Amino acid sequence: MKILIVDDDLDILKTLKLIFELYGFEVLTASSWAEGEKLLESVDLLILDVMLPDADGFEILRKLRQKKPAFPIIMLTAKDKLSDKVLGLESGADDYVVKPFETLELIARVKACLRRAQKCSQESLTVGDLYIDFKQRIVKKKEQEIYLTPKEFAILCFLCSKIGEVVSKHELKKALWDEADIYAWSRTIDVHIMHLRKKIEDDPSNPKYILTVPSVGYKFCG
Repeated sequence: MKILIVDDDLDILKTLKLIFELYGFEVLTASSWAEGEKLLESVDLLILDVMLPDADGFEILRKLRQKKPAFPIIMLTAKDKLSDKVLGLESGADDYVVKPFETLELIARVKACLRRAQKCSQESLTVGDLYIDFKQRIVKKKEQEIYLTPKEFAILCFLCSKIGEVVSKHELKKALWDEADIYAWSRTIDVHIMHLRKKIEDDPSNPKYILTVPSVGYKFCG
């Protein structure tokens, strides 16, 4: 796998390049977005700093999501407020890592992000008035496109890969969250499901697609 790291801290670039290469990754680096954008088409994942000398990382993220909806992007930044993390994730980041960080944790998050990107083997699925294009990350309801956050789409993709099967919260956590992620407990999964239902169900209080299996988890009905 080939990754691109865009960060204006040259020490971080040098360190991460050496360590990721030790773990078998091919690594490209750039200290500005003007330089990094030229390398983007040749990599499988982007690690992007928020505060770059020539661009705002959040704005880059929003533009990339419009052009490359399925491309894995991890934000790496010193902006550690909860509001910043929420902004990053809502803008389309697959993950958000705060500096200073543990290198091994970042490597684990990169691997998990790449696994999630490869999770859906089918091209698309039509169920009722719902259309899901897994490759382009496009979801339409009654032919109207719906915006899902990366985590919402990952949950939908995982549930669709097991249509008709009961998926436990433990399975969802293991597949879609890293062990180090403090937000990966049961209540957070419930909240993500609640937001997902609001977007894809006619009546979220009486869902027809994502059903709750009491004391266990959820089931996607096709």
